[in-house]
Amino acid sequence: MSDSTTVIVLLFSLAVGLAVALVAWLVSKSIAEIPEEDRQYKDPPPLGFRLAWWPIQWISYAIAPFMRRRRYEASLVRLRKAGLDYSILPPQFTAARLVCALLGAAAFWWLVGAYDGHRAEGEGFAAPVYLQVSLVGALLGYAYPGLWLRDRLAARRSELLKTFPFFLDIITLCVEAGLNLQGAMRQAVLKGPRGVLRDELQRVLRDIRAGKTRADSLRAMSERLNETGITNFCSAVIHAERMGMSLGPVLRMQADQRRSERFFRAEKLAMEAPIKMLFPLIAFIFPCTFVVLFFPIVMKFMNSGL
Repeated sequence: MSDSTTVIVLLFSLAVGLAVALVAWLVSKSIAEIPEEDRQYKDPPPLGFRLAWWPIQWISYAIAPFMRRRRYEASLVRLRKAGLDYSILPPQFTAARLVCALLGAAAFWWLVGAYDGHRAEGEGFAAPVYLQVSLVGALLGYAYPGLWLRDRLAARRSELLKTFPFFLDIITLCVEAGLNLQGAMRQAVLKGPRGVLRDELQRVLRDIRAGKTRADSLRAMSERLNETGITNFCSAVIHAERMGMSLGPVLRMQADQRRSERFFRAEKLAMEAPIKMLFPLIAFIFPCTFVVLFFPIVMKFMNSGL
């Protein structure tokens, strides 16, 4: 190797090293500029967010100034209904979608490369195939957090509608036994099953201890849950206290109404079950039944020469 070639190789290596060092310095500087989040009064984020919390926090800090206020508020409403408003912020949720998109693209690229490595030489995939498959993986990864949040909302709503009459019965019995509404809610939190409504009632009690009025705490719970039954219950209690009415009959009427609504929902689901079973019957069960019934007949005709 000549001296000129050696000098060129050394200069190229030096340039590459300086570029890598510059990129590392820029990345470290951008990471150092991210302020540390005070999570002393926040709940821990879900497991998937904790596993990738560092890139989520980094990306959320970068995209937060560009997030529109309307989208921010809409995402915050969904997170509040899912019980995550004290765990993650809307920019962090958007950053989690971007991280999942990158992971999905990388996973699909790796799968295509692993399959491509077992093919014969000269039959490999072209670069556009890798890009298209990676794009599909990125789209699926970006959509996954939204689907997870939708399922969480549906599960919380189902649990809320199922347990609300039970908690309302406990509160009604305690009020009729002589306790005030705050003491009745405390007994419902102590005796009731774990779940969405227990956490929300505990949060109402925490707001009252922090200095909020009972009416404001109940209105805040109604806005967080955004359910018709909860809204009617909070409005009835606030109106009864404002008018000086006895809470016992009001709560008893609310409990009876919520129990009737739960029965009607169960009756509706029972009536929908036969309709939902039509497609599995037609698509999967009937063809298998016809194969079992007609196979001996067809074989008999074939053996008889017809």
